[in-house]
Amino acid sequence: MNKKEFLKSSGLRVQTLELWLEQRWLIPEQTSKGARFADIDVARAQLIQELKNDFGANDEGVDVILHLMDQLHEMRRALAQLRNDIKGRSF
Repeated sequence: MNKKEFLKSSGLRVQTLELWLEQRWLIPEQTSKGARFADIDVARAQLIQELKNDFGANDEGVDVILHLMDQLHEMRRALAQLRNDIKGRSF
């Protein structure tokens, strides 16, 4: 989805989106036609809004939480790949 569609889906204001892009809380795919957002970006934007509005996290807290979540997801992907590699080996 393009920026306009993303803003509608996420409920964000343009200024907020620009700030979050600058902070690299959202990293859309870059194409020749500009930024392309996916459903996962909408979910991440909703998570950030919940962290800030419902849990009272400040920008530094959101940054730490997102970093830890990204690390966790990367570790889960690596573990799944390792599991698949081990299953593929014959002993």
